[in-house]
Amino acid sequence: MSFCRAMIFHIKGLSEYTQAGFESASKRFNLYDTDVDMSDQHIMITGANSGIGKITALECAKRQSHVYMVCRDEKRGKEAQEEIIRESNNRNIELYLCDMSKPQDVVIFTKQFIQLQKPLNVLCNNAGCMINERQLINDEHEVNFATNTLGIYILTKNLIPILTQNQLARVFTTSSADMYNVKLDPDNFNLTHTRTFDGNFVYAQNKRQQVVMAERLAERYPSVYFATWHPGWVDTPLVRSAMPIFYAKMQNRLRIPEQGADTLIWLCCQKDIAEKYKNGDFFQDRTVVSKHLPLAWTKSTIEEDERFMRNLDRVYEKYVQ
Repeated sequence: MSFCRAMIFHIKGLSEYTQAGFESASKRFNLYDTDVDMSDQHIMITGANSGIGKITALECAKRQSHVYMVCRDEKRGKEAQEEIIRESNNRNIELYLCDMSKPQDVVIFTKQFIQLQKPLNVLCNNAGCMINERQLINDEHEVNFATNTLGIYILTKNLIPILTQNQLARVFTTSSADMYNVKLDPDNFNLTHTRTFDGNFVYAQNKRQQVVMAERLAERYPSVYFATWHPGWVDTPLVRSAMPIFYAKMQNRLRIPEQGADTLIWLCCQKDIAEKYKNGDFFQDRTVVSKHLPLAWTKSTIEEDERFMRNLDRVYEKYVQ
């Protein structure tokens, strides 16, 4: 069955996730969907100094939104901030430093941000990593899980009180098409039960976790609209460094970052998205798509999803008490 899943994923990927796939999908885009004034919107974007995050920050800034850039590296963050201000002619671009792989840093950042009493309409969970060797944060959390799942969960849950105070509250999380290749494992966050460490598999599992998180948070907090999305196969620093073989084979077909960021920019522009789509939906190229491939056997049960969330909450509580 895994062979069948891999074949379906490969065929679908070549058809839809490449640059040609984007060009085909874009023929049905409504250009007016992103021709909007966003001056009343306050948008937080993690990983905003490069790739999809930076492009999204720039495009939101061009539409006059107030942008909170959350970055790990101060030098790169300041350089990106200055570039975005210069190109958008919008000075409402603020830089915050936070390492999403470190739970304590995320908790401290959210507490400090809450104390500032700034409005927040949109949270874009975009920062992520794919580390191909087993590394532990705090001698406890595998680094991919800490960044891609736990960090996002802490950030999102801690900012829910601010989001619910503002109308049109939305949370968008950048997942990946790789999540189509795995079923949720509700228990083994650190992959300690595996003989060998496979960064691609761990990354895919994290991205599946993000989809389940969004679904469950949508049920817990119905006044906030949650969605996950994937950008297709994009030429980004992460792909080049973490997937060199894939990059070497596909580099001429990969989407450029602007194409990869398009759906996130579109999502940020949709102030009435909760009226049009189901809370917890999954998007590809501005369209709701299935969260599972045909014959892939990746659907988890409600009981497994709830067990995953209980386990995640236990880890979360260690840092927020």
